[in-house]
Amino acid sequence: MMPYVITKRTRAIAAAMVLAISGPSALAGHHVQAGEQQNAASSAATFIRCGTLIDEKSPQPLKNALIEVSGNKIVSVTANAAASSKSGPGTWIDLGSETCLPGLIDTHTHTLLQGDQRPGQYEEQILKWSLPYRTIRATQSAQRALDYGFTTIRDLETEGAYYADVALRNAIREGVVPGPRMKVATRALDTTGAYALIGYDPALTLPHGVQVIDGPYEARKAVREEISNGADWIKVYADRSVYHGPGDTMESIPTFTLEELNAIVDEAHRERHPVAAHAMGLEGVHNAVAAGVDSIEHGAYISDDDMKTMLARGIYYVPTLYIFIYADQIHAAEGFQGWRGGTAIHAETFRRAHKAGLKIAFGTDVGGFEWTINPAKEFAYMVQYGMTPAEAIRSATVTASELLRMQSEVGTIEPGKFADVVAVPSDPLADIGALEHVSFVMKDGVVCKNDK
Repeated sequence: MMPYVITKRTRAIAAAMVLAISGPSALAGHHVQAGEQQNAASSAATFIRCGTLIDEKSPQPLKNALIEVSGNKIVSVTANAAASSKSGPGTWIDLGSETCLPGLIDTHTHTLLQGDQRPGQYEEQILKWSLPYRTIRATQSAQRALDYGFTTIRDLETEGAYYADVALRNAIREGVVPGPRMKVATRALDTTGAYALIGYDPALTLPHGVQVIDGPYEARKAVREEISNGADWIKVYADRSVYHGPGDTMESIPTFTLEELNAIVDEAHRERHPVAAHAMGLEGVHNAVAAGVDSIEHGAYISDDDMKTMLARGIYYVPTLYIFIYADQIHAAEGFQGWRGGTAIHAETFRRAHKAGLKIAFGTDVGGFEWTINPAKEFAYMVQYGMTPAEAIRSATVTASELLRMQSEVGTIEPGKFADVVAVPSDPLADIGALEHVSFVMKDGVVCKNDK
C-alpha cells in the first residue's frame, strides 16, 4: 500500500470542496443561505425582544429585555423595555416568551469526525473516506453545531484530515458556508506507536490520526509547521492507555518526555499560540501541567497537587464528561476493562475541580460521538456533578470565551460584542436541559434559526 501523503494539491482540493458548497443548509430549513451571511452588515437595525435575558453581565436575568443589533454587533441592551414599543425602522424579532442567552461555545469538537466509538468506525473514516468527502461532511457538522446553538467552537484536531479544518474555518469566516466561528488545531501531535492507526502489518505504511513526532527538535518543527498552515491552537497527546490505578485513581502511559513537552509548549508560546493537552490519567496530566499547557482536555483523574498548580497558573480544565458515558454504553458488551470505574472517578475529579475553583470550560468531544447527538447533553452532567445551572451556562459563555482569548468579542451580550444570541422556550436556570432545545440562533447579526 502506498503511503498516504498530503500535498499542496490535496489541501487545495479540500479547500475547493468546502468553497463549492453554498446555498441552503443541508439540514432542515432553519438556516439562512450561506451567502446571506455576507450581508450581515446591514444599515438597518434589528431589535430582539426577550422575555428573559441571561446576558452574563448582570447579577440577575433581565426581564422584558430589548437587544439592539446593527450589522454584526450589539449596540445596546435595555431591561424592562415597553412591551408595546415597536417603533422606528428596522427588523423586530419577538422572543417575548423565551429566554435569551449569549451564543454558546463548545471548546472541544471534531468537525472532521463523525463518531469513532463503534467498532471499525474510526478506521473507515481514516482509510475509506477521501479527504474531500470528509471535508464535505465537516460542513454538515458545522451547520449542526450552529443549529444546536453553538456560535463559536474550538476544533481540536482533524484526525488524519490534515488542514481541512483551516479551509472550513476560512470558508465560514468568508460567508461561503454557514457555521460557528472556529478556532482550529489542525494536526495533533503524538509519538511513534501511540496513536491509531496501529496494530496492522508492519510492512504497510498507513495514515495516522495525528502528526507523529519524536524528540524536541521534531517537536519544535511540528509546531512551526502547524502554525504556518493555519493552526490557532496546538494540540498534544500527553498520555495514552488510561487504566484504573490504586484506590480511586486513573493512571496512564505518558507519551512525550517532559523535555519534548517543554519544547512543544515553549515553541507554541514563543509564537503566541496556546496549547491544549489531551491528558487522561495521573501521569499524563502531571506532565502536561508541569510543561505549562493552557488547557487540560478530559482529565479523568487530576491529583490535588496538580489542581493547585493549575489554579496558580490559570490552566483551564475541559472535562468532556458525556463522551465517556457514551463510550461506556457502546463498550458495555465488551467490558471496556481499562476504563472500568473510570466514569465515577471522572465525575469525582470534576467535583473536586469545581470545589477547588478551577476554571472549567464547556467542551464535549462531539465528533467522538455522532453529530446527530446534541452535544448540549454535557450541561446536564455538569449540573449532576455539582455545578449550578448558572455555572454550567457560564462555562459555555464567559469561561469558554476566556479560554479561547475571545472575551472581548463573545461570551456576553453587551454593546460592542458580536451579535450572537440564542433562545430557548423555557428557563435553563430552572432546568438545564432546556439548552438541548434551542429554538432561535443569531450569529453575527444574522438569524440562522428561528422555530417560532
